Amino acid sequence: MSLAPLMFRSLVRLMVSLIREPAASVTTLLYYSNLLPQNITWERLVRREMLDQENYLFHFLINFLRCFW
Repeated sequence: MSLAPLMFRSLVRLMVSLIREPAASVTTLLYYSNLLPQNITWERLVRREMLDQENYLFHFLINFLRCFW
């Protein structure tokens, strides 16, 4: 099985979430990469359902931000 269909599906899911809910998507990325200050207002925007197992690019972005920021 090729990785292309998995990555394409993950890319589509990432783009749809960024277009549909940009504030929640960016907040979730920053929260799970430990770059968001501890604040209840910010934590309300975090969407835990974006972290399912098949959202590979979302996990990649979180880990990239954790390592290099």
